[in-house]
Amino acid sequence: MNEFQLIILVFGVLLLFLLSGIWIGVGIGLAGLLTMLTFTRYPVGKMAAAVCMGSVNSFVLVCLPGFILMGEILFRSGASKDLYESISPWVSKIPGKLLHSNVLSCTIFAALSGSSAATAATIGTVAVPELKRLGYQPGMVSGSLAGAGTLGLLIPPSIALIVYGVITNNSIGQLYMAGFLPGIMLAVLFMLYIVIFAMIRPDLVSEVVSDFTWKDRFMGLVKILPTAGLIFLVLGLIYLGVSTPTEAAMIGVAGAILASVFYRTFSFKMILESMMGTIRTSCMLFLIMMMAAILSSTVAYLKIPSGLARIVTDAGLSPGVLFMVVAVLYIVLGCFFDGMSIMLLTLPIIYPLIVTQFHFNPIWFGVILTILIEVAQVTPPVGFNLYVIQHVSGQPIGTVARYALPFMAILILGVALLYIFPDIALFLPRHMAQR
Repeated sequence: MNEFQLIILVFGVLLLFLLSGIWIGVGIGLAGLLTMLTFTRYPVGKMAAAVCMGSVNSFVLVCLPGFILMGEILFRSGASKDLYESISPWVSKIPGKLLHSNVLSCTIFAALSGSSAATAATIGTVAVPELKRLGYQPGMVSGSLAGAGTLGLLIPPSIALIVYGVITNNSIGQLYMAGFLPGIMLAVLFMLYIVIFAMIRPDLVSEVVSDFTWKDRFMGLVKILPTAGLIFLVLGLIYLGVSTPTEAAMIGVAGAILASVFYRTFSFKMILESMMGTIRTSCMLFLIMMMAAILSSTVAYLKIPSGLARIVTDAGLSPGVLFMVVAVLYIVLGCFFDGMSIMLLTLPIIYPLIVTQFHFNPIWFGVILTILIEVAQVTPPVGFNLYVIQHVSGQPIGTVARYALPFMAILILGVALLYIFPDIALFLPRHMAQR
């Protein structure tokens, strides 16, 4: 069998398992094990045990539950409500008004949670009732939250970038710095779209204007000082090289506990709930990582990446054409799989082609890949953010998907801009390395 036939077979088996309704991680592992048993003579049991242990036996991965715990504590601390209320006075005069609060709140909370779904759900529970009360068009409210919520995958402390860095053996600190400016760029593009939307269809934005004073604006900033201070502390320690991402995560947890004290929501019950949430999320991610490592080893043993690299080289595809093919592939896969599963399934094949064969920068490619799996979060029929916002807002899933479509297009535009201007992602990592 040639490489394309092997890929079709492997992913066909995987799709059958996933359609059966079993856990994604289990389905990935079974697909890898069955393929290995069928096409190789390797001792599958010993291989699976060694690969699973090797995939998670990394000190760097300690920062993963650390950042998840930080986000869980802040999720329950009430920081999101103060964050949203503090931003609203500053955007009330801009076309689109409080719709910008959705984008800015998601952007800031993304720098605390590291999770797309958590960002969308947390800000959505505050924004949806408030904007509904003020008479904003519910579809645009839902679409802006679903789109802006994807920034939780890109802006540090991104869980996706941690996983990418561990699998590809790249610096987590440099990946974090690389994701910062593209995340801000996407937030600005989201806000520009809302401005244009509000100018074309002013009837869909509430006419109610709250009379905020400058005192209200500055008092709001005081309320979010703990949140903003925690962001600058965690990212600043990593950028300056004072601490590793793992150490910064633990400092972030301590800061999140202090913030909960400031917001008067601290309790041992809240900490216990946060820890249980962290355990559930971490176990789910580690299971998928271990099972994806088995599938990756199977793909490597069958020499699929090297075979595809040879085919691409013989075909004479330019780097630009190959990049477009890969981007389209991820967008299509986003219609059927969630973002993290796509990353773990495809990295063993795509990374050697893009980074090794065509010498793309691995840090830059990590940011591009993360944005592409952000698209999967708002791509029907399985876009996870769409269902999160549908649950929060009560809007039909079709309405949420339709209004999230322009934000998906903006994410794709962001990929194009990063391809043309790679320094958007590489500026901060370069300066970090010099420091």
